[in-house]
Amino acid sequence: MKSIIKWLKSPAATMVGFVIAACLLLFSSIGGVRAALGDPSDYYGAQVSMKEIGVSLLENEKIVSYRDFEKAGEYNNGEFTEETGALLTTMLEDAGDTKLIPGKKYKEELSIQNTGDIDQYARVTIYKYWKTKESDNFNTEKNTTVSPALIHVELANLGSSWILDRDSITPERVVLYYNKKLDAGSDPTPVFTKSVMIDGLVVTKVRQYETPVKGGTKITTEYDYSGRTFVLEATVDAVQDHHAEDAIKSAWGTNATVDEAAGTLSID
Repeated sequence: MKSIIKWLKSPAATMVGFVIAACLLLFSSIGGVRAALGDPSDYYGAQVSMKEIGVSLLENEKIVSYRDFEKAGEYNNGEFTEETGALLTTMLEDAGDTKLIPGKKYKEELSIQNTGDIDQYARVTIYKYWKTKESDNFNTEKNTTVSPALIHVELANLGSSWILDRDSITPERVVLYYNKKLDAGSDPTPVFTKSVMIDGLVVTKVRQYETPVKGGTKITTEYDYSGRTFVLEATVDAVQDHHAEDAIKSAWGTNATVDEAAGTLSID
């Protein structure tokens, strides 16, 4: 670590070294269903409670995180099973790199899949931000002094499969809605991201200062983003397709129009 820091501070250094954070993937599919039900009839509630509700997040065609509800059986009491995975863990390895190269696009194809047995409508939220790496466990606070705009996430299939909620866009957040009903047992959706890239401008964000030394002056160059960690998170929410417009309004606070015959969703 000391050698890395020394290299980063060297005037001869021309590239910033970055650490890729393990990013938690958060799921709240069942919470959306509960919020959407409100005060259902006994019959309707019974029908929903008998269903398995599940949703998974895939990265480059592999499931990295999921939350499913299992019926009571020999090994469980009808509870959630979940696995919280991490994004970007093999990004450099897959690209054949040993360190992150600013300005280079890295493959990051994210999609979701209904892994339950009840039809759903779904949305995803992407977060991107920086942390200061003070230790190897990444349990540090978000760094708000560096710009998330230098973390580029390339979106995919907008319009054809995914709706971009332009009213919810912030420098750190993007919200997308899948515009079709997510049928139980169906294949994964088309991807909603293609790649991630750290802007090459990071290597221009430098500070230089002089300190007197014996026989002259020492010029020290420090990169603003050295020692930073960039974080990419994806969250998935799903609501049941029954009374979907009310469910979406209750769970997400969004006005939506659902064409039940066509199985399509649009955001008002």
